[in-house]
Amino acid sequence: MLGGAMDADEVFFREWRARRRGQQRDLDRARRVAGLLGLGGLRLPVLTVVGSKGKGTAATYASACLAAAGWRVCTVTSPGLRGNTDRIRVDGRAVGEGGLRALGRRIEDALRRLPPPGAGYLSPAGLFTVAGAAHGVGVGADALVLEAGMGGRSDEVSLFAPDVVAVTPIFGEHLGVLGGTVEAIAAEKAGVAARGTRAVVSAPQDPAVAGTLDGVVADRTGGAASVEYVTGEYVTGGGEVPAGALPPGLGRVSAAVGVTAGLRLLRARGAPMPGAARLRSVLESVRLPGRLSWHRLPGTATQVLADSAIDGTGVAAALDAARARWGAVDHALVCLPDHKDLDGAVAALEGLPVTFVRLPYRHLRFTRPLPPHWTVIDAADLTRERVAGLGQRVAALGTVYFVGLVLDLVDADTGRLFTV
Repeated sequence: MLGGAMDADEVFFREWRARRRGQQRDLDRARRVAGLLGLGGLRLPVLTVVGSKGKGTAATYASACLAAAGWRVCTVTSPGLRGNTDRIRVDGRAVGEGGLRALGRRIEDALRRLPPPGAGYLSPAGLFTVAGAAHGVGVGADALVLEAGMGGRSDEVSLFAPDVVAVTPIFGEHLGVLGGTVEAIAAEKAGVAARGTRAVVSAPQDPAVAGTLDGVVADRTGGAASVEYVTGEYVTGGGEVPAGALPPGLGRVSAAVGVTAGLRLLRARGAPMPGAARLRSVLESVRLPGRLSWHRLPGTATQVLADSAIDGTGVAAALDAARARWGAVDHALVCLPDHKDLDGAVAALEGLPVTFVRLPYRHLRFTRPLPPHWTVIDAADLTRERVAGLGQRVAALGTVYFVGLVLDLVDADTGRLFTV
């Protein structure tokens, strides 16, 4: 993930890398690319996932649910786990280098037929979304599951009207970018709902956020859909799925949202529900590297917990899980850009030796003061040898870009996320 895009995906990043200060993503230009790829009248059922945290988990579990029902599912997530081939999957399996290269050629051909970019640019996440939709059509998928990059109404997922929307927990991440308040952020994310949306499934939200979601969904769908709030204790519809079939920790509620959203899409389309045993089997096969996942550093005795915790609550939960499994944590590797909950993480990490890792991406800033006893390194210095030197029990916590680097170091298998 670090060090630039490979040839297979260069076209997805070209306009973003050449963007000028103040430029915004150009949804109209992305819509024209979609049209040139034959997606203007897309008829595939669409399940769209929005939220501040847990979107990848919800998208994966929604896809697993639909696949358990016998549907062929194309899933687009952002960013990838170890690389960009991970962003587009069919039935949980990554598209692969050859598939991504072929999609890149189609994007390249479409861009040649457009005038040069003007006031806006095509975002990488947006182009992967469009390419993923085209791939789904090409392989005869029965449904698309699309994870929004940052927003909702302003994100390229809004180019494809969703039958069902899944909403993971929403909090104040990207304040000042998506909106000046958490309620404004919620309105932006819920704005992906459209007149054809049949169901909206949400994790429990703060009352002000829930009120905003309820109002925006009613307005956007003309009253045809209301927000259904679920917890991680069980999922209903087509039988009950006990929490034992869902992941532990904070990701459980997002998984429950995803499964429920998948069941609601099947119901909306009049499709048979998966049998209880079949659904449980597929859900129990889900493996999500980087979401409270456990690894051994190759060639060493070092065990690594990788988790994309981005706030104090998430960091504390991951450390609790590590101590429950290992008894103690020798060292924490942490990467939290300025817009994440660094203060909460510092409090949760008190008493632990910490190495803070800075990424070289210009859209991520690392300027906030850190505790003086923390070691600070650049991502280029994060090697297997350095990690092995930190001890035998290392917790790697932070933004998904960083966790992707850790997954590279431990050579995690990210090719397939579930089995059908």
